[in-house]
Amino acid sequence: MPENDDTTPALTREALAQAALKVLERDGLAGLSMRKVAAEVGVKAASLYWHVRNKQELIDLLNDAIMASTEPPPREGGWREQFHAYCWRYRQLLLDNRDAAKVVAGRLAPGPHLLGIMEDQLDRLREAGFSDADAAMASYLLGAFVQGFVLQEQSPISAAEVLGTSRREIATATGNRFRTLPAGTFPNLVELADDLTEPDMDTRFEFCVQRVLDGLAALLPAEQR
Repeated sequence: MPENDDTTPALTREALAQAALKVLERDGLAGLSMRKVAAEVGVKAASLYWHVRNKQELIDLLNDAIMASTEPPPREGGWREQFHAYCWRYRQLLLDNRDAAKVVAGRLAPGPHLLGIMEDQLDRLREAGFSDADAAMASYLLGAFVQGFVLQEQSPISAAEVLGTSRREIATATGNRFRTLPAGTFPNLVELADDLTEPDMDTRFEFCVQRVLDGLAALLPAEQR
């Protein structure tokens, strides 16, 4: 990376991250570019290379900027209640920021904000009685689960949604289709049509969170669950 000089604009990585957030909200991840971020802060794209070497490093900054607004839940109740709240808060954070799940999924770029969240989670898990190895894996699992759920939640459910049909309308139509299938060939789809298509995403997320927490609880002695 070239050395800085007096002609380089007085930019900071934080300013670039905030500019990238604005571009992400306006244009989505597919529309994010070094040129657009540079324009957002009023410089030429070449000036960004004093701070980030490429778009991937810019996304690393963006990843941590998204985490900046994360508020850990209060340390109230047991570990299960706390991490139930963690999951719901994280999901809402990703839903509140356009394409945020696409930015953070699978990315390990621990900036200062993510480091604080990781430290807090690990402290709570170890305090709850999880072994060091289980605490580390549990922290990974919780993040990966929420990211994966939101990735599906924000992806088009079908071509019809892209064309303007609501998810509820699509689900209702799918349920109607299940009910008209040959019962002899598809008995479960026919009988479970309502169960498969009626729950909204909040209901589905709550079910999944509880099952993840059930799995983690099995790692603890019965008296600590």
